[in-house]
Amino acid sequence: MTGRGRPGGKLTEPGRARHIPVLLAEVIASLRPLDGATYIDGTFGAGGYTRAILEAADCRVLALDRDPRAILGGKPLLEEFADRLTVIESRFSELDIVAREQDVSEVDGVVLDIGVSSMQLDEAERGFSFQSDGPLDMRMSASGTSAADVINEMDEEDLARILYVLGEERRSRAIARAIVKARTVAPITTTRVLADLVSRAVGGRRGDDHHPATRTFQALRIYVNDELGELARGLAAAERCLKPGGRLVVVTFHSLEDRIVKRFLQERAGKESRVSRHLPPQSIKLQVPSFEIVNPRPLTPSKEELEVNPRARSARLRAAVRTEAPAWPLDEDELGVPSVGD
Repeated sequence: MTGRGRPGGKLTEPGRARHIPVLLAEVIASLRPLDGATYIDGTFGAGGYTRAILEAADCRVLALDRDPRAILGGKPLLEEFADRLTVIESRFSELDIVAREQDVSEVDGVVLDIGVSSMQLDEAERGFSFQSDGPLDMRMSASGTSAADVINEMDEEDLARILYVLGEERRSRAIARAIVKARTVAPITTTRVLADLVSRAVGGRRGDDHHPATRTFQALRIYVNDELGELARGLAAAERCLKPGGRLVVVTFHSLEDRIVKRFLQERAGKESRVSRHLPPQSIKLQVPSFEIVNPRPLTPSKEELEVNPRARSARLRAAVRTEAPAWPLDEDELGVPSVGD
């Protein structure tokens, strides 16, 4: 769960507060903004990281977000930093393409804050959370397959696999069976109906204080938005457009994301040397490291930050510096991106 807003809870529209960016000081310290440099914030949200970067140095920021609402919400920040900020509706997996379209061949830094934003969680009509009733949507963008489509159309076996792999849900088969049975009576279209259905399927609350539907909602959200595949492609896009000495900073919020980032950086830093299977047999060789890892162990929120923002409790920050070596070819399987629901 992310919080990409501005510290202090300043209101941006009636009744809605900006959300607190997670590990903000650590992100800026790892990114090290410089005057005259160009940075990409691949997950703009409410603009918390973008503002901090622009305030830290006389630099330029290209800010991306796949959520059209985030783009609209960025207008005040865009007006404030009109000469140094460009806000673009795009997936961060395309950040190198966006950079080229903006006549930027290389960038000095990329920051990614992975997962769903606090704003999306708090908007019932987006369907990300079961805390309040809303349509079963979960799409970060304005198009594509919704969670309701998945729940009502996918076969039981594939549905169970999604819940097990992406939600790490041990009762995945029981939940999938209950969903398939329920939808024969009526389509499942709201968050409350799904949450209640899952609760009954697993027998009520669990000992870990999490709602019984937490893992199911996580799995559906990750699947609907292809979050893990998007993460792998975003890391590779950053690798392609960072200049030598450029810095990559990634904040993740659960183990599935963190494992992919860790493996990506360890491989490309030569910590897990492998032979590229994309090269022809006559020219197979070990890849030259394309990154140097900044912090071997991920940075985590301080006690003080957790007191202000409990949603930051699972955040992990990893950072690395780009070398002069060519970018590696991307292999999502080798990074551990699961193939589910196919």
